[in-house]
Amino acid sequence: MSDRRYPGAVADEFPVPPVEFTDREGRTVELRPYEGSEEGYESLVAMYDDFDPADRAQGIPPGGEERIREWLDAILGDDCLNVIAWCGDEVAGHATLVPDGDAYELAIFVHQTYQRAGIGTHLIRGLLGHGQARGIRKVWLTVERWNRAAVSLYKKIGFETSNAESFELEMGLRLNDEAEGNGESDESDDREA
Repeated sequence: MSDRRYPGAVADEFPVPPVEFTDREGRTVELRPYEGSEEGYESLVAMYDDFDPADRAQGIPPGGEERIREWLDAILGDDCLNVIAWCGDEVAGHATLVPDGDAYELAIFVHQTYQRAGIGTHLIRGLLGHGQARGIRKVWLTVERWNRAAVSLYKKIGFETSNAESFELEMGLRLNDEAEGNGESDESDDREA
């Protein structure tokens, strides 16, 4: 059990994928949970292989096809939740919730061709809706503190800063009450962030 703190209040409800929307560039984007298809897997590999190295943070996504496949094999497992943003038959973005003790860590990636069009906001909200529907209670993430746009987005969605002692901010969100969640004890993290 970590010493992470989460907000006392449960977040608002988020949309549960599949969800379709029009981005700021007028493109139709569909959010769908990853369901283990080979097409989805290979499309993710292609997106990450073409991912701008300048957009990597904290060593992810990794570079090189072999390392990308190893990483995807780890985060696309049954214990993780994944949502893909599709623009036609191309992956525009991907978000994942990876179990970490009594909570889940969130990571999101939007291909450089699709950035600054609102896709990231929809993608996070869709992933959180997928998590709420599956009974996940707590989500956390880290973000580089200089990344003001991302920090602002996470706050707008409902994340609160829980640790700001390093060059990264750690932020948390409570998705479900203990009674609504997966039944794990939640006594040690009832402190307000």
